[in-house]
Amino acid sequence: MILNKNISPKKIKKLSNKQLRQLCMEIRRFLVKTVSRTGGHLASNLGTVELTVALHKVYNSPHDKIIFDVGHQCYTHKILTGRFDKFHTLRSEGGVGGFPRRSESVHDAFIGGHSGISVSAALGIATAMKKSDKSHKAIAVVGDGAFTDGAIYEGLNNASSNAGKSNANLLVILNDNEMSISKNTGAFAAYLSALRSSRRYYKAKVNVKSFLEQYRVGEAVSDVVSSTKKLVKNALYYQNLQGNFFENLGFKYYGIVDGHNLNELIEVMELTKLIDSPCLIHVKTKKGKGYRPAELNSGEYHGLNKIETVKKSETYSDVFGKEIAKLAQTDERIVLISAAMKYATGCNYFNDKFPERFYDCGIAEGHCATFAAGLASQGMLPVFAVYSTFAQRSFDRLLHDSAIEKQHIVLAIDRAGVVGEDGETHQGVFDVAMLSMIPNFTIFSPCNADELRECLRKALYECDGPVAVRYPRGEAVKSSLEIKSDFRLFAKNSKKLIVTYGRMTEKALAQEADVLQLIQIKPIPEQAIRTAKKYKDIVFYEEGIERGGIGEALLFELTKRSWRGKYGIKAVKDFVPSADVQTQLNNIIV
Repeated sequence: MILNKNISPKKIKKLSNKQLRQLCMEIRRFLVKTVSRTGGHLASNLGTVELTVALHKVYNSPHDKIIFDVGHQCYTHKILTGRFDKFHTLRSEGGVGGFPRRSESVHDAFIGGHSGISVSAALGIATAMKKSDKSHKAIAVVGDGAFTDGAIYEGLNNASSNAGKSNANLLVILNDNEMSISKNTGAFAAYLSALRSSRRYYKAKVNVKSFLEQYRVGEAVSDVVSSTKKLVKNALYYQNLQGNFFENLGFKYYGIVDGHNLNELIEVMELTKLIDSPCLIHVKTKKGKGYRPAELNSGEYHGLNKIETVKKSETYSDVFGKEIAKLAQTDERIVLISAAMKYATGCNYFNDKFPERFYDCGIAEGHCATFAAGLASQGMLPVFAVYSTFAQRSFDRLLHDSAIEKQHIVLAIDRAGVVGEDGETHQGVFDVAMLSMIPNFTIFSPCNADELRECLRKALYECDGPVAVRYPRGEAVKSSLEIKSDFRLFAKNSKKLIVTYGRMTEKALAQEADVLQLIQIKPIPEQAIRTAKKYKDIVFYEEGIERGGIGEALLFELTKRSWRGKYGIKAVKDFVPSADVQTQLNNIIV
């Protein structure tokens, strides 16, 4: 066994190509075994095993900085950089994180939970290196799905405009597997498809191979750079389709490289070390590589739950997806928008019935928000289904493009509240504070499946302006309670009142107190405020960040009405680390 607790970048550099191939096979077996038990992102990591091994063979982490975009493809990197023996704690409380974290290892160069950040971060790191007279590389490993995120182009454009300042330290690796979570869509996906279909593998490849064999790449090649500059500049370089897109931005383009061929990966990476300008290596990989079920259905195997927690029951995402499809049967104005999350957010039910009214815009949440506002301005009823943690990326568009002129869009905010093992980057605890500060926004937070259906109907047909309906991850709770208003009082003849909303209602009902459950949380219904005002001892339970949350909003409204009493808020105080959902919920009310 090559893969053991002593594996390190230094040891990888001493392995032969045959040993490296054996290492890749062992890593894949280890990933399938471990992630099946812990849960996590499987398919994306299986697809980047050779790529990551080649990176550590050629470059010198942590001096060379590897930035993953999105960070869920970093598992092999973590295994190879001192975390093999702790990898069984993946995504558990106090264990190895599912995304890169600088606090976890010097080899994790930059946080990486959301898409689109890598080129900008790598350019910043490269610039700092240049100013410190360091010749190391800042390497952005970017999935092709991230190229639907406009922030990538901002980074590429800035790298080009900074020519001569920091660019020699910058390397971008395009990991092209034709997927994000859902199948990639849009013009850039079509462009990559054209590159693949017209590719000519390795221009001057034979000459390069003989050159490398003669001078032993990684040891003596630097001694002969001056006499081989012309060869190096032409190696693997080919001009595509009357002008390659990346080339026109000032990058030296190399590809398309077989992302599962270690020899080719190592060759091209060694060569880019000799180029005195920014480089981009276009690598073609197979998501789920080496594990047949994941190869056949990479979307399903993108993220796995722990085996013991897998449920076949209807989730809130399912409830939303089926209900919006049902409503759309009688209203042709309803259109549904996704940001590369068709299956994850339940949009597949709608797409199956109304494909002409479903729009997957890729990883482009800001665009989705403005696209929805544009549709609304023409009388359509756009619904944008998005994870809470990703809705954050559309803040300005929601404020400027929807709220000011009261464009009637509906946000279906999935994974609202704590989400468990994904850690700090994916917890959905900021959407309420973010949206509640925006004038003209209405927010609903149902606590069961029936309330979700009713809130979705109200959001479409009883509200003006932008509306959010937020619901948690996981199995949908069923209820027989009739929904008569936007709040509900559970009276136990107590002098203490707990006010809450959403999933925290169950926690509140387990306490010895009256419970006021808000269904519409912004604006807080006037009658709910009057009900709360009757109590002198109030505690607010909130599955969201305390500052700017509804707990603070209710206290403000009570104070305006001259209420005086004892008031407490039990809410999220900080970023939420990895743990199971019940532990995270219990920590809120401690």
